[in-house]
Amino acid sequence: MEYFLQQLINGLTLGAIYGLVALGYTMVYGVLGMINFAHGTIYMVGAFISLITFLAATTVLGTSVPLALVLTLFAAMGLTALWGWSVERVAYRPLRAAPRLAPLISAIGVSIVLQNFVAQAQGARAKPLPPVFRGGVTLMDSGDFVVSLSWMQMVIMALTLGLMAAFTWVITRTALGRAQRACEQDMKMASLLGIDVDRVISTTFVIGAGLAGVAGMMVTLYYGVIDFYIGFLAGIKAFTAAVLGGIGSLPGAMLGGLLIGLIEAFWSAYFSIEYKDVATFSILVAVLVFRPTGLLGQPDVEKI
Repeated sequence: MEYFLQQLINGLTLGAIYGLVALGYTMVYGVLGMINFAHGTIYMVGAFISLITFLAATTVLGTSVPLALVLTLFAAMGLTALWGWSVERVAYRPLRAAPRLAPLISAIGVSIVLQNFVAQAQGARAKPLPPVFRGGVTLMDSGDFVVSLSWMQMVIMALTLGLMAAFTWVITRTALGRAQRACEQDMKMASLLGIDVDRVISTTFVIGAGLAGVAGMMVTLYYGVIDFYIGFLAGIKAFTAAVLGGIGSLPGAMLGGLLIGLIEAFWSAYFSIEYKDVATFSILVAVLVFRPTGLLGQPDVEKI
Protein backbone atom coordinates (compact mmCIF):
# COMPACT_ATOMS: atom_id res chain seq x y z
CA MET A 1 0.00 0.00 0.00
CA GLU A 2 2.82 2.40 0.85
CA TYR A 3 4.58 1.72 -2.44
CA PHE A 4 1.33 2.27 -4.35
CA LEU A 5 0.73 5.59 -2.60
CA GLN A 6 4.27 6.78 -3.38
CA GLN A 7 3.86 5.96 -7.07
CA LEU A 8 0.50 7.75 -7.06
CA ILE A 9 2.23 10.91 -5.81
CA ASN A 10 5.02 10.54 -8.39
CA GLY A 11 2.51 9.96 -11.19
CA LEU A 12 0.41 13.00 -10.29
CA THR A 13 3.53 15.17 -10.22
CA LEU A 14 4.67 13.98 -13.64
CA GLY A 15 1.12 14.24 -14.97
CA ALA A 16 0.86 17.86 -13.86
CA ILE A 17 3.89 18.71 -16.02
CA TYR A 18 2.46 16.85 -19.02
CA GLY A 19 -0.89 18.54 -18.48
CA LEU A 20 0.56 22.05 -18.69
CA VAL A 21 2.27 21.24 -21.99
CA ALA A 22 -0.88 19.56 -23.29
CA LEU A 23 -2.88 22.73 -22.59
CA GLY A 24 -0.80 24.55 -25.20
CA TYR A 25 -1.58 21.91 -27.81
CA THR A 26 -5.30 21.90 -27.14
CA MET A 27 -5.54 25.73 -27.05
CA VAL A 28 -3.98 26.17 -30.47
CA TYR A 29 -6.07 23.36 -31.92
CA GLY A 30 -9.24 24.78 -30.39
CA VAL A 31 -8.76 28.21 -31.95
CA LEU A 32 -6.83 27.45 -35.15
CA GLY A 33 -7.76 23.82 -35.80
CA MET A 34 -4.07 22.90 -36.21
CA ILE A 35 -1.42 21.18 -34.09
CA ASN A 36 1.60 23.25 -33.08
CA PHE A 37 4.38 20.71 -33.60
CA ALA A 38 6.96 23.20 -32.35
CA HIS A 39 5.36 23.22 -28.90
CA GLY A 40 7.55 20.48 -27.44
CA THR A 41 10.68 22.34 -28.52
CA ILE A 42 9.40 25.52 -26.83
CA TYR A 43 9.04 23.46 -23.66
CA MET A 44 12.71 22.47 -24.05
CA VAL A 45 13.69 26.12 -24.58
CA GLY A 46 11.83 26.99 -21.39
CA ALA A 47 13.86 24.38 -19.50
CA PHE A 48 17.15 25.87 -20.70
CA ILE A 49 16.00 29.43 -19.96
CA SER A 50 15.10 28.30 -16.44
CA LEU A 51 18.48 26.68 -15.91
CA ILE A 52 20.43 29.68 -17.19
CA THR A 53 18.33 32.21 -15.27
CA PHE A 54 18.46 30.33 -11.99
CA LEU A 55 22.22 29.78 -12.14
CA ALA A 56 22.82 33.41 -13.15
CA ALA A 57 20.59 34.71 -10.37
CA THR A 58 22.19 32.58 -7.64
CA THR A 59 25.84 32.62 -8.67
CA VAL A 60 26.35 35.87 -10.60
CA LEU A 61 23.83 38.15 -8.89
CA GLY A 62 23.97 36.38 -5.55
CA THR A 63 20.21 36.53 -4.94
CA SER A 64 18.42 34.26 -2.49
CA VAL A 65 16.82 31.05 -3.72
CA PRO A 66 13.18 32.26 -3.38
CA LEU A 67 13.93 35.44 -5.35
CA ALA A 68 15.88 33.43 -7.92
CA LEU A 69 12.88 31.13 -8.38
CA VAL A 70 10.56 34.09 -8.92
CA LEU A 71 12.96 35.56 -11.50
CA THR A 72 13.25 32.15 -13.17
CA LEU A 73 9.49 31.79 -13.36
CA PHE A 74 8.99 35.18 -15.01
CA ALA A 75 11.94 34.67 -17.35
CA ALA A 76 10.72 31.22 -18.41
CA MET A 77 7.18 32.44 -19.06
CA GLY A 78 8.18 35.69 -20.74
CA LEU A 79 10.89 34.40 -23.08
CA THR A 80 9.02 31.24 -24.10
CA ALA A 81 5.95 33.39 -24.74
CA LEU A 82 8.12 35.45 -27.09
CA TRP A 83 9.19 32.25 -28.85
CA GLY A 84 5.55 31.20 -29.16
CA TRP A 85 4.66 34.54 -30.71
CA SER A 86 7.58 34.18 -33.15
CA VAL A 87 6.49 30.67 -34.18
CA GLU A 88 2.99 31.92 -34.93
CA ARG A 89 4.28 34.85 -36.99
CA VAL A 90 6.85 32.81 -38.91
CA ALA A 91 5.35 29.33 -39.28
CA TYR A 92 1.58 29.81 -39.14
CA ARG A 93 0.36 33.29 -40.08
CA PRO A 94 1.88 33.44 -43.59
CA LEU A 95 0.46 29.98 -44.34
CA ARG A 96 -2.94 30.31 -42.71
CA ALA A 97 -4.75 30.22 -46.07
CA ALA A 98 -2.53 27.44 -47.44
CA PRO A 99 -3.41 23.73 -47.31
CA ARG A 100 -3.35 22.39 -43.76
CA LEU A 101 -0.20 20.34 -44.36
CA ALA A 102 1.92 23.41 -45.17
CA PRO A 103 1.90 25.11 -41.71
CA LEU A 104 2.43 21.76 -40.01
CA ILE A 105 5.58 21.14 -42.05
CA SER A 106 6.65 24.72 -41.38
CA ALA A 107 6.20 24.19 -37.62
CA ILE A 108 8.29 21.02 -37.74
CA GLY A 109 11.00 23.01 -39.54
CA VAL A 110 10.93 25.70 -36.86
CA SER A 111 11.16 22.98 -34.21
CA ILE A 112 14.27 21.50 -35.83
CA VAL A 113 15.86 24.95 -36.10
CA LEU A 114 15.20 25.71 -32.41
CA GLN A 115 16.48 22.34 -31.31
CA ASN A 116 19.73 22.67 -33.23
CA PHE A 117 20.14 26.29 -32.12
CA VAL A 118 20.01 25.19 -28.48
CA ALA A 119 22.38 22.31 -29.18
CA GLN A 120 24.90 24.67 -30.78
CA ALA A 121 24.51 27.43 -28.19
CA GLN A 122 24.54 25.26 -25.05
CA GLY A 123 26.29 22.10 -26.22
CA ALA A 124 24.89 18.61 -26.72
CA ARG A 125 25.78 17.33 -23.25
CA ALA A 126 23.20 17.04 -20.49
CA LYS A 127 23.12 20.05 -18.17
CA PRO A 128 22.87 19.33 -14.42
CA LEU A 129 21.36 21.53 -11.72
CA PRO A 130 22.00 20.97 -8.00
CA PRO A 131 18.86 20.20 -5.95
CA VAL A 132 17.01 23.38 -5.04
CA PHE A 133 14.48 21.92 -2.59
CA ARG A 134 15.56 19.26 -0.12
CA GLY A 135 13.34 17.24 2.18
CA GLY A 136 9.60 17.14 2.42
CA VAL A 137 6.76 15.69 4.46
CA THR A 138 6.58 12.04 5.54
CA LEU A 139 3.05 10.76 5.00
CA MET A 140 3.49 7.11 6.07
CA ASP A 141 6.33 5.15 7.61
CA SER A 142 5.85 1.39 7.90
CA GLY A 143 9.45 0.73 8.84
CA ASP A 144 10.24 -0.95 5.53
CA PHE A 145 9.05 1.84 3.23
CA VAL A 146 8.55 5.57 3.73
CA VAL A 147 5.93 7.50 1.75
CA SER A 148 7.05 11.10 1.36
CA LEU A 149 5.84 14.20 -0.43
CA SER A 150 8.78 16.40 -1.33
CA TRP A 151 8.67 20.19 -1.25
CA MET A 152 9.30 20.24 -5.00
CA GLN A 153 6.31 18.01 -5.64
CA MET A 154 4.16 20.33 -3.55
CA VAL A 155 5.38 23.34 -5.53
CA ILE A 156 4.64 21.62 -8.85
CA MET A 157 1.11 20.59 -7.85
CA ALA A 158 0.28 23.97 -6.29
CA LEU A 159 1.63 25.92 -9.25
CA THR A 160 -0.24 23.69 -11.70
CA LEU A 161 -3.53 24.10 -9.84
CA GLY A 162 -3.02 27.85 -9.62
CA LEU A 163 -2.26 28.21 -13.32
CA MET A 164 -5.18 25.97 -14.27
CA ALA A 165 -7.56 28.05 -12.13
CA ALA A 166 -6.24 31.33 -13.54
CA PHE A 167 -6.42 30.06 -17.08
CA THR A 168 -9.97 28.77 -16.61
CA TRP A 169 -10.97 32.20 -15.32
CA VAL A 170 -9.41 33.86 -18.38
CA ILE A 171 -11.29 31.58 -20.76
CA THR A 172 -14.67 31.81 -19.04
CA ARG A 173 -14.74 35.35 -17.62
CA THR A 174 -12.71 37.70 -19.79
CA ALA A 175 -13.13 39.35 -23.18
CA LEU A 176 -10.12 37.42 -24.47
CA GLY A 177 -11.77 34.14 -23.53
CA ARG A 178 -14.99 35.12 -25.28
CA ALA A 179 -13.00 36.11 -28.36
CA GLN A 180 -11.18 32.77 -28.33
CA ARG A 181 -14.44 30.86 -28.09
CA ALA A 182 -15.88 32.94 -30.93
CA CYS A 183 -12.86 32.22 -33.15
CA GLU A 184 -13.15 28.54 -32.29
CA GLN A 185 -16.75 28.45 -33.50
CA ASP A 186 -16.42 30.55 -36.65
CA MET A 187 -13.31 32.56 -37.36
CA LYS A 188 -14.75 34.42 -40.35
CA MET A 189 -17.89 35.47 -38.51
CA ALA A 190 -15.81 36.54 -35.49
CA SER A 191 -13.77 38.78 -37.80
CA LEU A 192 -16.94 40.29 -39.27
CA LEU A 193 -18.16 41.07 -35.75
CA GLY A 194 -15.05 43.15 -35.04
CA ILE A 195 -12.81 40.64 -33.28
CA ASP A 196 -9.13 40.97 -34.14
CA VAL A 197 -8.56 37.36 -35.14
CA ASP A 198 -4.81 37.77 -35.66
CA ARG A 199 -4.38 39.18 -32.17
CA VAL A 200 -6.47 36.40 -30.62
CA ILE A 201 -4.44 33.70 -32.37
CA SER A 202 -1.12 35.33 -31.41
CA THR A 203 -2.28 35.64 -27.79
CA THR A 204 -3.28 31.97 -27.79
CA PHE A 205 0.19 30.97 -28.95
CA VAL A 206 1.75 33.26 -26.34
CA ILE A 207 -0.28 31.79 -23.47
CA GLY A 208 0.37 28.22 -24.57
CA ALA A 209 4.09 28.87 -24.88
CA GLY A 210 4.15 30.51 -21.45
CA LEU A 211 2.57 27.41 -19.91
CA ALA A 212 5.15 25.24 -21.68
CA GLY A 213 7.88 27.47 -20.23
CA VAL A 214 6.54 26.91 -16.72
CA ALA A 215 6.50 23.15 -17.37
CA GLY A 216 10.11 23.38 -18.57
CA MET A 217 11.06 25.16 -15.35
CA MET A 218 9.30 22.49 -13.30
CA VAL A 219 11.05 19.58 -14.99
CA THR A 220 14.43 21.32 -14.62
CA LEU A 221 13.99 21.81 -10.88
CA TYR A 222 12.37 18.39 -10.36
CA TYR A 223 14.82 16.15 -12.21
CA GLY A 224 17.90 18.36 -12.04
CA VAL A 225 19.20 17.46 -15.51
CA ILE A 226 18.11 18.48 -19.01
CA ASP A 227 19.37 18.20 -22.57
CA PHE A 228 18.40 19.70 -25.91
CA TYR A 229 16.39 16.58 -26.89
CA ILE A 230 13.89 16.50 -24.01
CA GLY A 231 11.32 18.48 -25.97
CA PHE A 232 10.71 15.76 -28.55
CA LEU A 233 9.53 12.97 -26.27
CA ALA A 234 7.76 15.31 -23.85
CA GLY A 235 5.99 16.98 -26.77
CA ILE A 236 4.83 13.62 -28.13
CA LYS A 237 3.52 12.57 -24.72
CA ALA A 238 1.81 15.90 -24.10
CA PHE A 239 0.18 15.66 -27.51
CA THR A 240 -0.90 12.14 -26.59
CA ALA A 241 -2.35 13.52 -23.36
CA ALA A 242 -4.31 16.16 -25.28
CA VAL A 243 -5.71 13.54 -27.66
CA LEU A 244 -6.46 11.11 -24.83
CA GLY A 245 -8.39 13.72 -22.87
CA GLY A 246 -10.07 15.11 -25.99
CA ILE A 247 -8.25 17.52 -28.26
CA GLY A 248 -9.78 20.97 -27.89
CA SER A 249 -10.96 20.32 -24.31
CA LEU A 250 -8.99 22.15 -21.62
CA PRO A 251 -10.10 19.89 -18.72
CA GLY A 252 -9.45 16.95 -21.03
CA ALA A 253 -5.87 18.07 -21.63
CA MET A 254 -5.14 18.19 -17.90
CA LEU A 255 -6.95 14.88 -17.33
CA GLY A 256 -4.98 13.28 -20.14
CA GLY A 257 -1.71 14.60 -18.70
CA LEU A 258 -2.50 13.17 -15.28
CA LEU A 259 -3.43 9.81 -16.79
CA ILE A 260 -0.22 9.66 -18.83
CA GLY A 261 1.82 10.48 -15.72
CA LEU A 262 0.04 7.82 -13.65
CA ILE A 263 0.43 5.18 -16.37
CA GLU A 264 4.16 5.84 -16.62
CA ALA A 265 4.68 5.86 -12.85
CA PHE A 266 2.77 2.64 -12.15
CA TRP A 267 4.10 0.78 -15.16
CA SER A 268 7.68 1.71 -14.25
CA ALA A 269 7.06 0.58 -10.66
CA TYR A 270 5.40 -2.77 -11.29
CA PHE A 271 6.57 -3.78 -14.77
CA SER A 272 9.56 -3.27 -17.07
CA ILE A 273 10.47 0.42 -17.32
CA GLU A 274 11.64 -0.05 -20.93
CA TYR A 275 8.04 -0.61 -22.03
CA LYS A 276 6.35 2.29 -20.25
CA ASP A 277 6.00 4.26 -23.49
CA VAL A 278 4.52 1.20 -25.21
CA ALA A 279 1.93 0.96 -22.44
CA THR A 280 1.09 4.66 -22.73
CA PHE A 281 0.47 4.61 -26.47
CA SER A 282 -1.34 1.25 -26.28
CA ILE A 283 -3.85 2.71 -23.84
CA LEU A 284 -4.25 5.74 -26.12
CA VAL A 285 -5.08 3.44 -29.05
CA ALA A 286 -7.55 1.47 -26.93
CA VAL A 287 -9.34 4.64 -25.78
CA LEU A 288 -9.56 6.06 -29.30
CA VAL A 289 -10.95 2.79 -30.67
CA PHE A 290 -13.94 2.98 -28.33
CA ARG A 291 -14.12 6.79 -27.99
CA PRO A 292 -12.54 8.53 -31.00
CA THR A 293 -13.09 12.01 -29.53
CA GLY A 294 -11.13 11.23 -26.36
CA LEU A 295 -12.38 11.02 -22.80
CA LEU A 296 -13.87 14.52 -22.55
CA GLY A 297 -13.94 15.53 -26.19
CA GLN A 298 -17.18 16.29 -28.00
CA PRO A 299 -17.88 15.28 -31.60
CA ASP A 300 -18.10 18.13 -34.11
CA VAL A 301 -21.64 18.82 -35.22
CA GLU A 302 -21.94 20.36 -38.66
CA LYS A 303 -25.25 22.00 -39.53
CA ILE A 304 -26.32 21.83 -43.15
